[in-house]
Amino acid sequence: MQSPIRTSLIAAAVALSLFAIAGGASATDSVSQDVVEARQETQIWTTYALSPYLRANDIKVTVHGDTATLTGKVGEDVDKDLAKQIALGVNGIQKVDNQIVVTSDYEAPKASTDRTFGEFIDDASITTAVKSKLLWSKHAEGMSADVDVLRSKVTLRGTAASVAQKEAAGRLARNTKGVMSVDNRIEVKTAKTTQHMPSRSMSDTWITTKVKSSLAYSANVDGSAISVTTTKGVVDLSGKVHSGAERALAIELAENIRGVTAVHAKGLTTL
Repeated sequence: MQSPIRTSLIAAAVALSLFAIAGGASATDSVSQDVVEARQETQIWTTYALSPYLRANDIKVTVHGDTATLTGKVGEDVDKDLAKQIALGVNGIQKVDNQIVVTSDYEAPKASTDRTFGEFIDDASITTAVKSKLLWSKHAEGMSADVDVLRSKVTLRGTAASVAQKEAAGRLARNTKGVMSVDNRIEVKTAKTTQHMPSRSMSDTWITTKVKSSLAYSANVDGSAISVTTTKGVVDLSGKVHSGAERALAIELAENIRGVTAVHAKGLTTL
């Protein structure tokens, strides 16, 4: 039979063990929640940094539990509401304590000589879009072109076989979403001997994908409203566009893709 003292020591040890286990679980839960909240704060802030409407504003984000608290200053009520809606769109955020102050005389911080995170992402996206469009274009075959983008301003360098090819590259770049200006420095160098290489046969699936992507990259065409199908190199466009100019541009973009032999657009009508 155990002595009262031994029994008390065992009980105390069990109690301490249970307390340690409970405390450890609580600490783990606390650390886990801190990680979740930090991730949510980062996601909200990153979206603000990428948004052309909010990136220049001074907005701070803190998350506690299911509530995001927003502070700072903006110049318009719509910006304050946009900040709230973005925060509510993050998984786990149920409430937003929107303490952002709207002031009509708000002046955004002076732009740094270094690109912001949002500008860097914009420039990288534009670079990829322009390079892709040149790669897919039947008018850019054989052309050597480098694409540099700084704060949405595109600079094209390289060589082209003709003035028409250089101008086509400039049009493709200018018609890309987000592009503010294009400095076309491509040099025209006519080869002494012209060797016509047979065009590679592109699959209908490849053509359809590239036409859809080109429409999506375009600054002046609502690609989401246009349906694209391809049969033996013939592209069929259908849907609704806002104007004759938009319709004409959609057709031109489709015709520009390698492997396209013809474009039918009877089903592409204006609103």
